[in-house]
This record gives sequence, structure tokens and C-alpha cells, in this order.
Amino acid sequence: MQENGLTIALSKGTLLDPTVSLLEAVGLPCEGIVAESRSMIFAYTGTPRIRYIICRPADVPAYVEHGAADLGIVGKDVIVEQGKDVFEMVDLEYGYCRFVVAVPAAMSGVSLKELNYKRVATKFPQVAEGFFRQHGLQVEVIKLNGNIELAPLMGLSDVIVDLVSSGRTLRENNLIELVNIMDSTTRLIGNRVSYRTKYDIIQPLLEKIQSKMKGE
Repeated sequence: MQENGLTIALSKGTLLDPTVSLLEAVGLPCEGIVAESRSMIFAYTGTPRIRYIICRPADVPAYVEHGAADLGIVGKDVIVEQGKDVFEMVDLEYGYCRFVVAVPAAMSGVSLKELNYKRVATKFPQVAEGFFRQHGLQVEVIKLNGNIELAPLMGLSDVIVDLVSSGRTLRENNLIELVNIMDSTTRLIGNRVSYRTKYDIIQPLLEKIQSKMKGE
């Protein structure tokens, strides 16, 4: 965290380009930040001084919660799964996707209650466990790191909880969406202490971003 400037954690990957476009649109320096860059820190002089940390989306909330970054830009899906103590400021409305419960096509028409005691494969155990607990269902959650769609095909799980956008990958693996758990878009998050101590820097930026989102 910079004393007289802002440190902002940005998500690498598909969110980076639209994030840079947004930051440039509200007047922040972003020269040289491209998805192909190997640099992880970009610093710019000016008033205020701006420093960006480019990191994995899953790490953004931790940087913000612990004060290594004053602000962060990351998907709502990561915020919910991580459960970090951060201040969610603005819905930036890009990077849309949704958490869904999906089942093999052969289970078409099954009710949610019929998934009680089933095995659920997911990259997002907190989201999955919270959803089924909320509905009074007991399931065995199996944490995987990739290729979630493979789990039902190989008999590892009965159903999956995954993040989808178009749903094409589900269809290609003969899976169908059963329940939409929640929608996710990119959010601006802040460190609670930074928001108080750097209010004179953060609030004007926040208002610019809010105005941009309203099309003003």
C-alpha cells in the first residue's frame, strides 16, 4: 500500500483488457499493460501515484483484504468463493458468467431435492456447499481444479457446480443446466481501512467509475 498513492490489484486473463479500457476511460494511466506482458507490477508517477499488481483472479481479494492493495478488480464469483473481508464498491458489468448446477442429460427432469446425498464436483466448494446447505440438502463436495465436466462422465460425481457463460461446454459434454445459483460480473472492491485513510483519493475515482457505468 502506498502512503500517497493507490495500489490496485488487477485480474490477469480475460478480464484484463476490459479492465484496462475502463481505467483509461476514467483517466488513470495504463501505458504498457497488456495481457502478454510478463511484468507483474506497473507503477506510474503523477497525482495520485498509481501502482498496479497483475495477479491471478483468485489472489485479488487476499491482496485487498490484507492491505497490499487498496483496490481490486475481480469477478463476483471469486469474491463469493473466497469470502474475504473486502468492501464491494461497484458492479462493473462486464465478464458476465453464472454459477449453475448441471447434471448429465440422462438426469433431465430431476428435482433439486433428488440431489440429496449425491456427489458434487466443483472448483468452487464454498459456493456449492453454501447453496446445497441453504436448500437443506446434504451432498459430498469433491474439489477439482479443472475439467469439471469430466467428473460425471467418469463416474466421479453425480452432478457438477460450475461457472458458465454461453453453456457451450456443458452441451458438448452432454450436460444440462438444472439450477442457476447466481449471476456474476466484475466488481471493484476496496480495502476497508484504505477507504477511510485514502478517502480523498478513492472517492473521486469511485465517483468517476460510477458515472462511467451510468453512461454519464
